[in-house]
Amino acid sequence: MIVYLHGFNSSPGSHKARTLDAAMRARGLGRLFACPALPPAPREAVRVIEAELARHGEHQVALVGSSLGGFYATYFAEKYALRAALINPAIAPYIGLEPFLGPQQNLYTGENYELTRADLEGWRSLAVEAVDPERYLLLLETGDEVLDWRDAARKYEGARTVIRDGGDHTMQSFPEHIDRILRFAGLGSR
Repeated sequence: MIVYLHGFNSSPGSHKARTLDAAMRARGLGRLFACPALPPAPREAVRVIEAELARHGEHQVALVGSSLGGFYATYFAEKYALRAALINPAIAPYIGLEPFLGPQQNLYTGENYELTRADLEGWRSLAVEAVDPERYLLLLETGDEVLDWRDAARKYEGARTVIRDGGDHTMQSFPEHIDRILRFAGLGSR
């Protein structure tokens, strides 16, 4: 089972979520894909993710997390000893999103909400200092205009890592990585 965790101000309608869902359906694996809509508040997002993981308790779950979803995936991978494929993951959203405090609008749903200091502290409480690199597949593009790819490369040193020159925060090379993600999750041929 793959549970895809989308990023900040994103949704299950994001390009990567839809692309992975379509690729899995084309391979007859559609029933093994889930992408919950994550609320903007960290505490609520954690509840939604916990519920999604509980729903698939009988399956071996692998996480795929993009940006802020990669931050959440790291928390849950370490908490439950899960595998996680991380796509341009956020390392410290409690720092990186501080300049965006105040009114926000989800790019996909149009939902308006307020990003608060309590949200920053919520993310800070989920920070994982040391990771087991064996749990991770790290996918980075050096042209990421939002997050410095080198921060992720340092944090997940020793993980299976693919770094593509250029690209951007949306991970332009994402379709090239789908087979790799499926193999990592135990859903593809080796």
